[in-house]
Amino acid sequence: MEGASSSSSGGGAFQVQQQQDYSGEGPAGETPLWKMVVVSAIACGVQFGWALQLSLLTPYVQLLGIPHKFSSLIWLCGPISGLIVQPLVGYYSDNCTNRFGRRRPFIASGAILVIFAVILIGFAADIGHSTGDPLGKESKPRATVIFIVGFWILDVANNMLQGPCRALLADLSGGDGGKTRLANALFSFFMAVGNIGGYAAGAQPTLYKSFPFTHTDACDVYCANLKSCFIISAVLLLVITTAAVTCVGEIPYTKKKMEGGGVPFFGELFGAFKNLPRPMLILLLVTALNWIAWFPFLLYDTDWMAREVYGGEVNDSGLYDKGVRAGALGLMLQSIVLGFMSIGVELLARQLGDVKTLWGGVNFILAIGLALTVAVTKTATHSRRFDAQGHTLMPNSNVKAFALAIFCILGIPLAVTFSIPFALACIYSSDAGSGQAGLSLGVLNLAIVVPQMFVSFLSGPWDALFGGGNLPAFIVGAISAALSGILAITLLPKPQSDKLAIP
Repeated sequence: MEGASSSSSGGGAFQVQQQQDYSGEGPAGETPLWKMVVVSAIACGVQFGWALQLSLLTPYVQLLGIPHKFSSLIWLCGPISGLIVQPLVGYYSDNCTNRFGRRRPFIASGAILVIFAVILIGFAADIGHSTGDPLGKESKPRATVIFIVGFWILDVANNMLQGPCRALLADLSGGDGGKTRLANALFSFFMAVGNIGGYAAGAQPTLYKSFPFTHTDACDVYCANLKSCFIISAVLLLVITTAAVTCVGEIPYTKKKMEGGGVPFFGELFGAFKNLPRPMLILLLVTALNWIAWFPFLLYDTDWMAREVYGGEVNDSGLYDKGVRAGALGLMLQSIVLGFMSIGVELLARQLGDVKTLWGGVNFILAIGLALTVAVTKTATHSRRFDAQGHTLMPNSNVKAFALAIFCILGIPLAVTFSIPFALACIYSSDAGSGQAGLSLGVLNLAIVVPQMFVSFLSGPWDALFGGGNLPAFIVGAISAALSGILAITLLPKPQSDKLAIP
């Protein structure tokens, strides 16, 4: 496969520069589909752990004694690490001359770090107690520090894994638009499979019984369940990543001597922004608005279910925990929709004529779904029931069904969010004559993590300003989703090359 790179001193990520074959597969058409499937399956292991983060960790940090309004700040580590790590890893994987290939060393290293991080997170309460944290419901500062360190390592490791995985899929696609979209659809499908497994595990209240050593004096049932989930996550990722890096080979990349020498990473990244073609600029804008919409819900979905829908509070008699598990069930149902929708993305895009119509349309679905959380919350509040002692009872079945329906509806736009932007980044880069898929995806990642930082900084204080619930951030997300849909339809161009465009 003949690729392209931008390593000359005056260049950016979108300059043309021919380079040696590195995929190990020869012409793009000869890449076996099963190899794309094996690489895409890594997303299952990564997303299993990510699903646990989204469904269980916001409630968990509050159990460690961190107030709700500050819990969003914990999530800043993901965007900050993504801001630095993914472009950095993308750049160095584009230029890696390791004998094992360009992408595989980063994939293997990322997997090892993920496993180390989930051990820290899962055993944070035990380690904290053994170093002086008190038992009970008081604040646990040592466990909190260990948890945060593990959480930072986990997000760094996830960024080390996902970027090179998608870049390797782009390498195997050989610049072919159909294969690029298929590869990203497979990646999105396996993300759905991982989500289903992670959310299903998070929704099981007695999973810890399969790992009896997880339940300790410092780690209650909820904590033991979380610990058990992360043990499963580590084993799953280890097995899948080992299979992928063993079965899918790469020919070591040999750099050609470039006139004037190469530029350092930050110079290359600055050059990438300086030389971005108009399609990529619009893609970054639409993606940024899309993630301002998504991140409040991804951050607070189970907390919304537990607080606003179920009426629970942290450390209550169990209603909050039941709401969290119901939210995990909703996320599992959402992931089932995500899986089916991932398979149908290409077909829908063909029926609609182009990807921008599809992406814009599903962003309006996202906006409607987020706006409906207000209606569900109001209905749950008005129908709230109490027992003779004044304790809040479970919400009625109609309210629960309405809330779960929103989770399911949002699986439709999520499938497009996980596939189309990444495919377009690779395709636009190929249209511009660049072979640096890693750096191109790293640049796109900036349009994802910067909005996440924005939401993480402001959503807690913003929600507190309106009473401490989750709805204010959801409403901002709905408005942003609508804007993203409008810009996708009106401004986002089709790929230039006929073979890369969807007919």
